[in-house]
Amino acid sequence: MDLSQFQFDLPERLIALRPVEPQDSARLLVVHGDGRLEGASVRDLPRYLNAGDVLVFNDTRVLPAALKGVRPARDEIGQDVACDVNLTERIDAANWRALARPGRRLKDGDTIVFAEGFTAEITGHHDGGEIGLRFSLSGEDLTAALDRHGAMPLPPYIARRRPADAKDRETYQTEFAGEDAASVAAPTAGLHFTPRLLSECDAAGLVRETVRLHVGLGTFKPLEEKQLEENRLHQEWRRLTPETAARLNAARAGGGRIVPVGTTAMRTLESCVDTDGMLHPATGPTDIFLKPGDAVRGTDALVTNFHLPGSSLFMLVSALMGTEIMRAAYAHAIANEYRFYSYGDACLLLP
Repeated sequence: MDLSQFQFDLPERLIALRPVEPQDSARLLVVHGDGRLEGASVRDLPRYLNAGDVLVFNDTRVLPAALKGVRPARDEIGQDVACDVNLTERIDAANWRALARPGRRLKDGDTIVFAEGFTAEITGHHDGGEIGLRFSLSGEDLTAALDRHGAMPLPPYIARRRPADAKDRETYQTEFAGEDAASVAAPTAGLHFTPRLLSECDAAGLVRETVRLHVGLGTFKPLEEKQLEENRLHQEWRRLTPETAARLNAARAGGGRIVPVGTTAMRTLESCVDTDGMLHPATGPTDIFLKPGDAVRGTDALVTNFHLPGSSLFMLVSALMGTEIMRAAYAHAIANEYRFYSYGDACLLLP
């Protein structure tokens, strides 16, 4: 297995810069286990599922993690340096890892000023170009400051073509996001689920459950051959509670299908399932890396968006459906001009 198997050419015009309005009117490509493809709308989702099936959502909240600041001049003849900071991983109440530009002009011990009373000290440089930041605020005070001064951390393929704005505060956050703001990217399949669609799912007898996985910047990093060799992915914190695990196991025992909404919900479930298909509660980091040939035991179907070529997420959907089926589905989507990535259209994968 090598990365070339998971590459494909995507015209840039198919990368969605904004979601459709309303967000539940996006297109839905239904991919069956025998390779059949059906075009539908996201609002058609309930007719492809059965009463008693369980939609499993990731209820993480996206933090406004993109910041602009200034590194003050170090001496009288120096100059202030404008900085762009994107938080990538929460370490504790006051410490984060981040990407920052211009990285070559930032040294350990430097202070970056974001606003009056809101600063951060650079505590170290790490692999992958990340830096450590210790903020002058912590906990809820830090969250409030980020909410006031930060912008939504749009994925690089959107951010390089337009800046984040006030509208993204609404469209890049799910309806069911909890209170713990620690993700630096949205669980984007969930963005399609408006109050209207959620009500229609309820009326169809579909059950809703939540797990939590804090999405890190590793989601957007290109895969490296080393990761294939080591069979390890970036770590992300996830939680499946005992109560939710018990309800999911009971639903499955009663004939219901487990249908994660998004790859982050699927990764959470697959990191908590045993070889007999039973889900067990867990809290903490996971670096699960699903590839074709790996057993998928906690997922019976998947709602997801269209993913980047050569990405761990395209490998994950290929693990569920088979590489050839997914390559054919993506070729169909490109030929029929489905919209790709975070603000794009959706797939329903039915193995």
